[in-house]
Amino acid sequence: MYAITGISGQVGGAVARALLAQGLPVRAVLRDAGKAPAWQARGCEVALATMDDAAALATAFAGAEAVFVLLPPDFDPAPGFPATRAVIAGLAAALRQAAPQRVVCLSTVGAQATEENLLSQLTEMERVLGQLPMPVAFLRAAWFMENTVWDLAGAREHGLVHSLLQPTSRAIPMVATSDVGALAAQLLRQPWQGRKVVELEGPARVSPDELAAVLGRLLARQVVAQAVPREDWEARLRAQGSRHPLPRMRMLDGFNQGWITFEHAAIKGETTLEQVLRGLLEGMP
Repeated sequence: MYAITGISGQVGGAVARALLAQGLPVRAVLRDAGKAPAWQARGCEVALATMDDAAALATAFAGAEAVFVLLPPDFDPAPGFPATRAVIAGLAAALRQAAPQRVVCLSTVGAQATEENLLSQLTEMERVLGQLPMPVAFLRAAWFMENTVWDLAGAREHGLVHSLLQPTSRAIPMVATSDVGALAAQLLRQPWQGRKVVELEGPARVSPDELAAVLGRLLARQVVAQAVPREDWEARLRAQGSRHPLPRMRMLDGFNQGWITFEHAAIKGETTLEQVLRGLLEGMP
């Protein structure tokens, strides 16, 4: 049995679908009982637990051969990341109690960076869960291609991609969530010893200029990437509802300055940016 957290999201759902396609038993760990019927119809067991309830998580993980762990995203964390630290502590306690044979954790490119930024939440996850007694793999994924969904409306309506990644000619590693899910499902089935890190990116790195060019081809119009000056970032993020914009700003600095990068040679996924964008555009109203 494979217990999957975050199954309602893109990556967790991809992990579950990959395992189910191989005829393997899956336990969907859900916080919302209303989503249970859909996963039961796919053949999953269901366990209800919120990610801050260590006792419920331990029950959800009990008897699992392997567990896939995905932290709830917090894009506007308070200083010191208190909410995320509480979730990590609960996860560690639950995994120690349930004692699965192995654990696969979704992490991020740049988790080894020493400068505090938004991704430091996953640095802390690796530090704490890396001390568990069972084998643990940290799957450090590149920037999700699906994050470009926020650029589609501006490209379609105004021919602009407003980019905080800059210069706009600089390519960074990106990856499709379907490739992340497929590799995570593979890792869940593979025995190993101790702690290991696996890094994953797409078949080619992507710059904002390349993103604009691909969108232009798909939309049959001119699209250009326009860098947002750094002095405007804080006001822009606060206008979008952020109360604590500095961690996100420092993450963007890390990509732009090159200190958020892979630690080792990354595995290459198969899904291209154009394939992801086609799917995203087809889903737009």
